[in-house]
Amino acid sequence: MTFDFDEPVDRRGTHSSKWDGMEKRTGVGAPDAIAMWVADMDFKAPPAVLEAVREEAERGVYGYYNADGSWQEAMSGWLKRRHGYEPDPEHIIPVPGVVPGLGLILQAFSEPDDEVVVFSPAYHGFNSIITANGRRIHNQPLINEQGRYRMDFEGLASSLSPRARIVFFCSPHNPGGRVWTREEIRELAEFCEANDLLLVSDEIHQDLVFTGNKHLVTEAVAPEFAHRIITCTAATKTFNLAGAHYGGVIIPDDAMREKFRKVVNRSGLASLPLFSMVLTEAAHRHGDAWLDALLPYLETNRDLLAERIAKGIPGSRPMHLEATYLGWVDFSGTGLDQEAVLDRIGNRARIGASTGAQFGPGGESWVRFNFATQRKLLVEALDRLDEAFSDLAKGLIAEGNSCCSAESCQVPLRFG
Repeated sequence: MTFDFDEPVDRRGTHSSKWDGMEKRTGVGAPDAIAMWVADMDFKAPPAVLEAVREEAERGVYGYYNADGSWQEAMSGWLKRRHGYEPDPEHIIPVPGVVPGLGLILQAFSEPDDEVVVFSPAYHGFNSIITANGRRIHNQPLINEQGRYRMDFEGLASSLSPRARIVFFCSPHNPGGRVWTREEIRELAEFCEANDLLLVSDEIHQDLVFTGNKHLVTEAVAPEFAHRIITCTAATKTFNLAGAHYGGVIIPDDAMREKFRKVVNRSGLASLPLFSMVLTEAAHRHGDAWLDALLPYLETNRDLLAERIAKGIPGSRPMHLEATYLGWVDFSGTGLDQEAVLDRIGNRARIGASTGAQFGPGGESWVRFNFATQRKLLVEALDRLDEAFSDLAKGLIAEGNSCCSAESCQVPLRFG
């Protein structure tokens, strides 16, 4: 079976947060603006998902969903096929998305003013759900080592507060695209054991891993620490089903699982949404071929974006992504301040992207670009970026029209 990821899909006027909500969220409202911010793709879901939704819609009766365990079995089967990890379906608790699941975890296993460790820069949803629940964020900066992030355990050990209770671990990492090694994951699990910390592993990007890399499930790597590990995952990122808002929290420890389940029930979330369950189960049961075709397409987009930005914007440094469809680019070497960079991207190139500062300390000079779109549209966006930064490429200073280049000039430079 072949899949056409170049097929245009017009998402404007469809209640799309990515496209219809772009101006509100990014400030970019030009009629021809290109959405490259929030993490959903511009591709149609797998045919099996479309068929499952069609069958359910045509049935015409949309009563309560019967939680008979088939959804959990489908997720467990997917994890076994794709990652060699087979959780007991009884250990999987459905939740209305990974971020709501994180909020429920905070409510079950911490108290107000407790601290949650986040390796920053990290997915901004961590910060928002932590603060919304009255907990404190302990940002531990990642070390950028030759364009590749690594965790700083020595720094964390020296800064760790007695109020620290939980670690939110992004695996694979968003926005840096790191696929963590076995040694790194084990070191983190051992650190959590030594410091009595709950390790919560957000693995929603687990399937979006590129050639030469392999995602390792945290619990599978460190099974002896399963009593303090919770895994959060979903079909929604993998199969472009973000609007379904459903995922699973995997808790192997019986006492912890029961405690978590009580919070779910207390929040009125035990009844499950029919369409969300149907379409995400269909994806996990029948989505393998579609994903196998998608990954090379995304990998080509990844390489194209990195090559074009590095060539067209002197001083920019795209991080090499091992996973995800979210390009992470450092503009600190361009000679521009971040306000000027964002002005060129948003106003000149008319691209709605994600500002790096929202990902926490260490992201201030970065911008995140979602390249999970049709290649023709990606090329148009890259052409616009070339034009928006063309004076840098020509070695010109916009103000004063100096003859020296950004690389050779010895005085502070300001680009208009």
